[in-house]
Amino acid sequence: MEDEAGNRFLQDAKAEAEPMTGIIGRQGELFAHVAAAYCDAGETPISNADLYAAVAARANIPPKALDERTPIGRSGQKHNLIRRAMRWHQQTLKEAGVIEHADARGVWRFVSTTKNGLHEPLAGVRLVAFSTRLGVAIWGDCMDVFGALREEIHLVVTSPPYPLAKARAYGGPTEPEYVDFILRVFEPLVRNLAPSGSIALNLSNDIFLANSPGRSLCLERLVLALHDRLGLHLMDRLVWSNPSKAPGPVRWASMTRQHLNVGYEPIYWFSPDPARARSNNRRVLEPHTERHAALQARGGESRCASYSDGAYRIHPGRFGTPTAGRIPRNVITCGHKCADAAKYRSDARALGLPVHGAGWPLSIPDFLIRFLTEPGDLVVDPFGGRVSTGMAAERLGRRWVCAEKIIDYLRAAAPRFASCDGFSIPDSVSAWTGK
Repeated sequence: MEDEAGNRFLQDAKAEAEPMTGIIGRQGELFAHVAAAYCDAGETPISNADLYAAVAARANIPPKALDERTPIGRSGQKHNLIRRAMRWHQQTLKEAGVIEHADARGVWRFVSTTKNGLHEPLAGVRLVAFSTRLGVAIWGDCMDVFGALREEIHLVVTSPPYPLAKARAYGGPTEPEYVDFILRVFEPLVRNLAPSGSIALNLSNDIFLANSPGRSLCLERLVLALHDRLGLHLMDRLVWSNPSKAPGPVRWASMTRQHLNVGYEPIYWFSPDPARARSNNRRVLEPHTERHAALQARGGESRCASYSDGAYRIHPGRFGTPTAGRIPRNVITCGHKCADAAKYRSDARALGLPVHGAGWPLSIPDFLIRFLTEPGDLVVDPFGGRVSTGMAAERLGRRWVCAEKIIDYLRAAAPRFASCDGFSIPDSVSAWTGK
């Protein structure tokens, strides 16, 4: 999936640019100036001559340096090394799907800026944004990325864009489009899902009918469609209880007073074959309470009792067998803030990049990955965002692939992985500033 042509262009540019390091410094800086020149122009085409002038102004390159020529190769044909390096970087951007050729020769335009100033690739582009020994974050539309994947997936854990009345900066489908949108995304994922695999899907609980306090039934329709059209079976509806969730829905809870504030989001867990699901609650056992530990130490219950017409019975010695821990309930209680999210925001701001507007704490994907996979399994996230799923998988020794179509978010996520075994980031991504 890695863009070999783009990497070749970059390496060649590095090799040829050695004589001019005193003029323009590191190649990563020159790449950033080339990308910025197209970014500043937006969708307005700019010629190579305009590119040279814009980059020279940004990099403080003397005008005469753009006219100097040096013999290149066996033929000894003379070229200007600075302009040549700019064109190599131009080709890197082209291969990355960031610019496209305009109508005239030598004229290019920047095509990937969204209305909110974020940067998406052209259709079909799939590039490695960064990688570790265990995983890879890919810049590209998830349907392009996973449509080409030919490896067995053990867990899909993701939080897709919500069909909100006011979409976040990265956009998202509308409520009527939502079911078909999710099915299109998940079809190639389900095709590669192991029979023992799982899908954990975090969805919003704040989807309302237009101008109405009535809740949309799109989540119910989605659950049925995933079963009827993709053959998935619903295993559970986990509850993510978020004590720090902002009050809402504002209009229906705070203004008209018709609703209570929402305090949770659902996480739907699916499996293609429930009997073969490799989930194991032993991997997520929690410590016993002091009271229960004391009960075990005493040898268990000393009384006889019956509750709910005999449905629950207590007899002497019950709960006295020592166990490794208690089985968690299907309610995960945690706020959306955590150290990993704080580090991501800090890195994004330090790089001058936009912060992803939605995210979950690392504890959510951490719990799901431990519960639903084994070490070495492949975990994927088609809506990578801050790459929290990748980070959780990395720490737990699972292989991972995260796709994200906004390069700004991926660049901001990369520093958190810098200390991971085998970390690598292409120079073209490392130099990305989004400006």
